[in-house]
Amino acid sequence: MDFLDIIQRLVSVGLDSKNAVCVWDWKRGKMLSMAPGHTDRIFDISWDLYQPNKLVSCGVKHIKFWSLCGNALTPKRGVFGKTGDLQTILCLACARDELTYSGALNGDIYVWKGINLIRTIQGAHTAGIFSMNACEEGFATGGRDGCIRLWDLTFKPITVIDLRETDQGYKGLSVRSVCWRGDHILVGTQDSEIFEIVVHERNKPFLIMQGHCEGELWALAVHPTKPLAVTGSDDRSVRIWSLIDHALIARCNMEEPIRCAAVNVDGIHLALGMKDGSFTVLRVRDMTEVVHIKDRKEAIHELKYSPDGTYLAVGCNDSSVDIYGVAQRYKKFGECVGSLSFITHLDWSSDSRYLQTNDGNGKRLFYRMPGGKEVTNKEEIKGVHWASWTCVSGLEVNGIWPKYSDINDINSVDGNYIGQVLVTADDYGIIKLFRYPCLRKGAKFKKYIGHSAHVTNIRWSHDYQWVISIGGADHSVFQWKFIPERKLKDALHIAPQESLADSNSDESDSDLSDVPELDSEIEQETQLTYRRQVYKEDLPQLKEQYKERQKGGTSKRRERAPGNSLRLHFVHGYRGYDCRSNLFYTQIGEIVYHVAAVGVIYNRQQNTQRFYLGHDDDILCLALHPLKDYVATGQVGRDPSIHIWDTETVKPLSVLKGCHQYGVCAVDFSADGKRLASVGIDDSHTIVLWDWKKGEKLSVARGSKDKIFVVKMNPYVPDKLITAGIKHVKFWRRAGGGLIGRKGYVGTLGKNDTMMCAVYGWTEEMAFSGTSTGDVCIWRDVFLVKTVKAHDGPVFSMHALEKGFVTGGKDGVVALWDDSFERCLKTYAIKRAALAPGSKGLLLEDNPSIRAISLGHGHILVGTKNGEILEVDKSGPITLLVQGHMEGEVWGLATHPYLPICATVSDDKTLRIWDLSPSHCMLAVRKLKKGGRCCCFSPDGKALAVGLNDGSFLMANADTLEDLVSFHHRKDIISDIRFSPGSGKYLAVASHDSFIDIYNVMSSKRVGICKGATSYITHVDWDIRGKLLQVNTGAKEQLFFEAPRGKKQTIPSVEVEKICWASWTSVLGLCCEGIWPVIGEVTDITASCLTSDKMVLATGDDLGFVKLFRYPAKGKFGKFKRYVAHSTHVTNVRWTYDDSMLVTLGGADMSLMVWTNEMEGYREKRPCDSEESDTDSEEDGGYDSDVTRENEISYTIRALSTNIRPMFGVKPHLQQKEPSVDERPPVSRAPPRPEKLQTNNVGKKKRPIEDLVLELVFGYRGRDCRNNVHYLNDGDDIIYHTASIGILHNVATGTQSFYQEHNDDILCLTVNQHPKFINVVATGQVGDLADMSATAPSIHIWDAMNKQTLSILRCYHSKGVCSVSFSATGKLLLSVGLDPEHTITIWRWQEGAKIASRAGHNRRIFVAEFRPDSDSQFVSVGVKHVKFWTLAGRALLSKKGLVSTLEDARMQTMLAVAFGANNLTFTGTISGDVCVWKDHILCRTVARAHNGPVFAMFTTLRDGLIVTGGKERPSREGGAVKLWDQELRRCRAFRLDTGQATDCVRSVCRGKGKILVGTRSAEIIEVGEKNAACNILVNGHVDGPIWGLVTHPSRDFFLSAAEDGTVRLWDIADKKMLNKVNLGHAARTVCYSPEGDMVAIGMKNGEFIILLVSSLKIWGKKRDRRCSIHDIRFSPDSRFLAVGSSENSVDFYDLTLGPTLNRISYCRDIPSFVIQMDFSADSRYLQVSTGCYKRHVYEVPSGKPVLDQATMDRITWATWTSILGDEVLGIWSRHAEKANVNCACVSHSGISLVTGDDFGMVKLFDFPCPEKFAKHKRFLGHSPHVTNIRFTSGDRHVVSAGGDDCSLFVWKCVHMPH
Repeated sequence: MDFLDIIQRLVSVGLDSKNAVCVWDWKRGKMLSMAPGHTDRIFDISWDLYQPNKLVSCGVKHIKFWSLCGNALTPKRGVFGKTGDLQTILCLACARDELTYSGALNGDIYVWKGINLIRTIQGAHTAGIFSMNACEEGFATGGRDGCIRLWDLTFKPITVIDLRETDQGYKGLSVRSVCWRGDHILVGTQDSEIFEIVVHERNKPFLIMQGHCEGELWALAVHPTKPLAVTGSDDRSVRIWSLIDHALIARCNMEEPIRCAAVNVDGIHLALGMKDGSFTVLRVRDMTEVVHIKDRKEAIHELKYSPDGTYLAVGCNDSSVDIYGVAQRYKKFGECVGSLSFITHLDWSSDSRYLQTNDGNGKRLFYRMPGGKEVTNKEEIKGVHWASWTCVSGLEVNGIWPKYSDINDINSVDGNYIGQVLVTADDYGIIKLFRYPCLRKGAKFKKYIGHSAHVTNIRWSHDYQWVISIGGADHSVFQWKFIPERKLKDALHIAPQESLADSNSDESDSDLSDVPELDSEIEQETQLTYRRQVYKEDLPQLKEQYKERQKGGTSKRRERAPGNSLRLHFVHGYRGYDCRSNLFYTQIGEIVYHVAAVGVIYNRQQNTQRFYLGHDDDILCLALHPLKDYVATGQVGRDPSIHIWDTETVKPLSVLKGCHQYGVCAVDFSADGKRLASVGIDDSHTIVLWDWKKGEKLSVARGSKDKIFVVKMNPYVPDKLITAGIKHVKFWRRAGGGLIGRKGYVGTLGKNDTMMCAVYGWTEEMAFSGTSTGDVCIWRDVFLVKTVKAHDGPVFSMHALEKGFVTGGKDGVVALWDDSFERCLKTYAIKRAALAPGSKGLLLEDNPSIRAISLGHGHILVGTKNGEILEVDKSGPITLLVQGHMEGEVWGLATHPYLPICATVSDDKTLRIWDLSPSHCMLAVRKLKKGGRCCCFSPDGKALAVGLNDGSFLMANADTLEDLVSFHHRKDIISDIRFSPGSGKYLAVASHDSFIDIYNVMSSKRVGICKGATSYITHVDWDIRGKLLQVNTGAKEQLFFEAPRGKKQTIPSVEVEKICWASWTSVLGLCCEGIWPVIGEVTDITASCLTSDKMVLATGDDLGFVKLFRYPAKGKFGKFKRYVAHSTHVTNVRWTYDDSMLVTLGGADMSLMVWTNEMEGYREKRPCDSEESDTDSEEDGGYDSDVTRENEISYTIRALSTNIRPMFGVKPHLQQKEPSVDERPPVSRAPPRPEKLQTNNVGKKKRPIEDLVLELVFGYRGRDCRNNVHYLNDGDDIIYHTASIGILHNVATGTQSFYQEHNDDILCLTVNQHPKFINVVATGQVGDLADMSATAPSIHIWDAMNKQTLSILRCYHSKGVCSVSFSATGKLLLSVGLDPEHTITIWRWQEGAKIASRAGHNRRIFVAEFRPDSDSQFVSVGVKHVKFWTLAGRALLSKKGLVSTLEDARMQTMLAVAFGANNLTFTGTISGDVCVWKDHILCRTVARAHNGPVFAMFTTLRDGLIVTGGKERPSREGGAVKLWDQELRRCRAFRLDTGQATDCVRSVCRGKGKILVGTRSAEIIEVGEKNAACNILVNGHVDGPIWGLVTHPSRDFFLSAAEDGTVRLWDIADKKMLNKVNLGHAARTVCYSPEGDMVAIGMKNGEFIILLVSSLKIWGKKRDRRCSIHDIRFSPDSRFLAVGSSENSVDFYDLTLGPTLNRISYCRDIPSFVIQMDFSADSRYLQVSTGCYKRHVYEVPSGKPVLDQATMDRITWATWTSILGDEVLGIWSRHAEKANVNCACVSHSGISLVTGDDFGMVKLFDFPCPEKFAKHKRFLGHSPHVTNIRFTSGDRHVVSAGGDDCSLFVWKCVHMPH
């Protein structure tokens, strides 16, 4: 680990399989970057303090130099080279000027400059150097040889200190750590010592600390009379420690490892038990041996002297205990042999007559002393008093074991009889303190932490002041001070140790008999789990799964969604039954609270509500910002979110997710309003502290196993908070990314009670909490100071005022207190009598339980468990503002036949009448003897029928609610009840026992029973005549019965539609087939209701959705509008009598919601907030080959690229070589060997080529990338990309400069438009997995002018980054991935911080762009979707584009996006239309803006004009580029004069008076706006690979031939394409004649053509082969033409015979396809390299193979392009398992060689290079597969051709100076 001083950064290395390296901002506890470290162990890592953002790490056989840029850590391996051996580096230190010093395993010091090893300091130490420390004066190193060496700043030796030679030294001393400051040096050794050395007295090191070292530490004994402790360990030393001076007094080394120790009562003898079965007795005074006895073979694990000092009992691992006499020179007196397992503990009785033992089986046995006879009679033992208690089994220590476990993990116990306490030590490193004796299992304890793993032994000191514990593997001896209870209070003013408070541990699980019974209400609440079978978050995945299954089903055109929409108007209800403190006044005096999934802002003057509808499931908690304008609400969910929203605008400001599970049950703002604390309802009730504006998680901690009810942040210190809950109050403070919690310390004042609420007092130390027993606890720091009785029953709510407090409890009383809870100033009882006349309802009972309380505006606001919100005036009167049903589900709902009122009945045993008109109040309520599930008004509105849960039903007067009549005929729930239409003569009563009873209302008699249903009845409807019943059952049956007798009828489904129904609440049948969702198996539709005009069907379902369908909803999966406000089940829905409102009931959320129905025409005024249907429309907006290609392309990274040619056989570097006969001795008289290669600069000094510099690139990636050409510097330069390089191209001169830091293909590019970030470019690349390694996808942000990298973002978009966009301020960057979820990520790119990330869509996203004026709004478009996004904090919220607003509009595949003022967005579609969106609603389409797909759109920021680019055939009026006004109403078209049949524009950009266009055919064109003139700036091949490449014999020209059927002539000097010939077929190879007057071209179809250069006329052509021609060559004497093909053949043609081109011969027996061919200088031989990794030589023109090696060695070749042969063996790399070298070319000077391979690398070698794995330089830039490479004449340039990237790179050769 290493800190960087200046900035708050820390680097750490893990022990995981990848040895991950992490960089942290330690103050904020945040990880900045992470990367796989190395495949083997890393030993040291260090920041380079002299270069920012640089680190060095070293370890097993490697050293790596890292740079941190953005969030990417990029390593470069150190190059050992020839200077030193590759070996393990153990430590390092950084110095100035990029120097790094490192210590190696062999004792050398390696000195690095940059990444290269420049020198070694040999023999700095004689063995490994473990530590190196840099300071002001120089460096200190320490090694295994026990020496410390000091070096000056240039690493010249100053001095050596050999610790082994000093007076503390010993043989084998090894230094592990060294630190040098001034004239002091600290040294840590392998044997647990710390020395301090003062330089001028170097042979007297001062010992600061020491301990045991290797092996385990087990032996511990305390001196009987002195404060001494003795320890002995596997390191064979026994040590005596003073407990007063904390120092080692004596040490003695034994022959064997020591396992136990004991001191005799007189303190004279010390006995030690050894691992080999012997024991030794020493004199304590001088450590001399008294006796050494070996009677046993296995380890002695326990020994003890008897209390009278006469005997020594020795327990051995072979299950026996031997008794020895002390005075008799340890003669053996007896042995105890009752045990069957090893002996673990022994204790003597006080009178020394008995011994008790424990063994490994957990058995406890007793023996008589000294003979060792086992005592079996329990009575005899009963009265024995034991002198010590160290046994782990026995009645007295039952409590140390947990209740239900039989584990053996407690290693040691020691009882303190005087203090009546007991300490234990266990395998988990924990020391526990219990009361002694502790008889019942699972006793309570305090726990203390410090040891790392096993604590092997623990003992009280002789005076019980201290406890000594020893750790097995950590070799350490701990000394603890014991604070007895009576002293505890005095000790508290000493700052209490964290552990002291934390130790009333949770783990003890004894019967909590001392804790009072939980209050029934609290008990109910703790049993709520809030778990759901299906969460709303699961819906997208579920839908996908179900869609897969139903692929073929939905062919019918689905019904459109209805024109009407709903708007939430009023909600009756408040969530009080399981929430507290969730009710507040806002700044302007409105009231904010929550119910179901809705945040409600209630205006009490106007009696209106506004709603926050951002949540999609139950809200469980609510907190108000200190400024009272923002609210935080937390909800239920699989990954529950917390929304912070503004009460004015009701818009979300931030959404926090990703830290909790199942739900958030408490939130609180800090006093400065910047932070938010939240608590989850997962099993450990996680606590999270957030910076909510940024959406960042600051700290997280596990809260408690039991439920937490409240979290409160300290108003004075933002880093402190309290949590309170079941038997729990904890005080937390933040520490970096964590929280440290301390339990409230109750002491003797009280019990650990359940806390229901908490507030802070008037100082940061004071806190108050309300308990479940009605007390208020007053805390100072973590200590309980006193308790005050406040209420009968739990105190549910408290509120702190300036001068006091207000509390509310279950007793229904509000109490006002003074500021110290001394006296109660006033109480208010909530009673019906006190209700003021303006109340909006009625109190159900007196003194309802108070759950929330808040003050403001001269009133006390009270929320009750019954769902009422009341306002208490200070003078006493109470106004009821809002109310809803109480606990239990609400199912029964009926609307009045002609008034705007409705009735509800619920499981809370009440029947209520609600006014839906402006007064929004509860008009009447009546208690029932049982809960009810259904109700119905009679047609005249006078009577109200109510069905109850016990099978009875009653009819009541609708005004007074008094009983008219009641019946009880059934046992099970009455589920539906319906009056017949008209006069209401009959009443149908449906029950869960699957019957429907029909009663005559007038005569009050049952007249019929409908039988025949197989399951419970869910819905009943009458027909308009009152003669027929339609019934739904739980088994999804739709049945029909005749009334009044109840005879079952079968009616064909077509007839059902024709019947006129009085009401429709059925969910089954053809008419409503479409209301069942795709995931119908997971969710049920519980209710439906049809408007009276039979147009719109409203439904409610189990997931809490209210939906509107067009009726009849025939065909599966109808389209709908959907609304979220209820949390889970919507149990009932009803339209009012005039269809103006819809009333819905939420079952478990107990709320009644009133929605207004907005008709079609009315809607223009306000866009509705519904969500579209889930399923995408199946009709697509057409097909386009380019779109399909872009959508389906799969990008591979270079490292995984494979052979482009299907070669087979053994690679050259793996072939066995036969030794050649002709190896001549080095000095020989024979004539010299001929040159390998004819060279053309004879006489000149040959200068080898030292480097290649990229000078020109011909190519642009337009085929599958878009929006990737931009203007820079006012149109002087353009920027674009191809392969893995970014290109800055000067328009005037054509010169180019390059950004070459990407290590793989670039897929997208964007330019920052903000003036602060001028010329800043972002490019995203292809990648592999998102593992943050070097091959992970990444985004580079760089300066286009100086090519400096500003930031690198390694991202989690596996596969690659397909779109990037900067925000308006330029500080944020948006990126989209190619991963299956098409993740969208927002970055703060300067810091490399990821702000937010979310799955974008399941289909491909093509483009995502920020609105040009925003940092938070952006739009993404892709296959059949467009989404409008908002960044809120760290959350991304999205809305789908709504198309249903326009008739017949369909969602098409969207390809491009542009923006207009006033929130207008334009998207280009696959069909050529442009859609215009206002917010997220489609408001019009510009039909056929182009004839083909609109691939590119550009918004000009200056004047708002919009450029579009599409795919069209050029015509007189149309053009592929159009310039539009700001609203896309008028346009001007431009034609591109490219001569193509169709123009396909992939990128547009507009500068001053010019439009820049990038096309699919790899051209970049500048179009003038005034004169429409086209200027082609960049050309390239359209499709690759470019196989053919040849350079002109004398001029700086070259030719290329590619799959796109063109041969192109390029001029290097003029930097442009001179000419192109369309051949009509894919070309494979091309060659100049030696004079440069003819060109031969080989085609893929087997044909070859010869052109005359001067006229480009065809001189001759021939097709003798069917398969592609791979290489074609003129002989140096221009006589022959050799044509090599994939048919394993080379054909010879004699050109002197004229253009008939008859084949004169061919080469025989070529084993595989031909790759390259070269003629010899004399035109007599041809060398051919083939696809089986073999090179062959043939005679020309006979075609006979040359087999004689000597002849071959004498040939001088005219050119060398072969990748095979001994001369080029060195070009094959070690890593070429899957990928090959594709091409090679030797320079005209004959001494340099360039190659191109499948990884896209160009490499430069010396020629010849016969050694394997020759040294080379590598040059990156191409995509995978470099297909061909050539030197130009005079070796001035190298040209390389790309396979995948269709680009030509021209590299300038840098020659070595003379």
